[in-house]
Amino acid sequence: MFLSCICIVLLPLVLLQVSVGADDGTRDNRLTSVHVQQTDHPVQYQIRETLTLVSLNVAHGRGTSLNQIFVSHGKTKVNLRQIADFLNEADADIVALQEADGPSWWSGSFDNVYFLAKGGNYPQFIHELHAYVWIGHYGTGVLSRLPIRSGYALTFPPSLPTTRKGFTLAEIEWLTGANTVIIDVVSVHLDFSRKSVRKEQLKVMRDTLLKRNHPMIIMGDFNSEWIADQLTQENTGDSVSLHTVSDGGKNLDTYKHKRLDWILASTVFSIDAYEVSPHRLSDHLAVVAKIRLASGSTDPQ
Repeated sequence: MFLSCICIVLLPLVLLQVSVGADDGTRDNRLTSVHVQQTDHPVQYQIRETLTLVSLNVAHGRGTSLNQIFVSHGKTKVNLRQIADFLNEADADIVALQEADGPSWWSGSFDNVYFLAKGGNYPQFIHELHAYVWIGHYGTGVLSRLPIRSGYALTFPPSLPTTRKGFTLAEIEWLTGANTVIIDVVSVHLDFSRKSVRKEQLKVMRDTLLKRNHPMIIMGDFNSEWIADQLTQENTGDSVSLHTVSDGGKNLDTYKHKRLDWILASTVFSIDAYEVSPHRLSDHLAVVAKIRLASGSTDPQ
């Protein structure tokens, strides 16, 4: 009964996202620039043959608790430190975050993404707040130890009664040896409630990204077991054609018994490793992958 009352109280707050901080729809379906933010860690310019990637829905820093409202501010920081420690242990070069909070009452009133970047030794990051309610502002972000040239974001059209979703895009320089490869790294979060909304959001994302010509890495919470597979079936040329790792007998479920979180990469990259971490850092499990420039590939810029 108590939880039911909480839900009844919170529903009007969710609806407030339409009027508090949300745009009027004129920016939908096109990328907007976002600021590349810095910590005091140095950007790394070393040559790398491979990149380690992580995607995680951080669930507002609540860990495995039912809702972030019931988590103390101190416990939120403990949960986020555990995520930062995991990223260090995984030695992740680039991280995609979803349900990542800016300063919000329900998650400690501090910038959760900056906290993770600082604790995980990431010199640069981008972060966009797609959803606004008075108790919390959150969205997607990308952390990088490699230099980020520029950042972009797109918030999908409203999909009431659920909060707004979207994606961030970091344009990252990868020094692979003789070449510096410019890659588009996308962190995306799709609607959880309706297949029709996810399909429309997928179309917006695909149409937007096809206008770019950099090789791509798309990571995130797709809230779907099939929609990421559909993206990999779009053969549009070497720079943006995508692939991923099928189940292959391994358990790649990330939320309960579903594979909702994915890492996709352009076919100019080979995927050397792909796994789901057993560490329970939120209600989603993290996806970890290692990629390299595919053998025989020319400079994909």
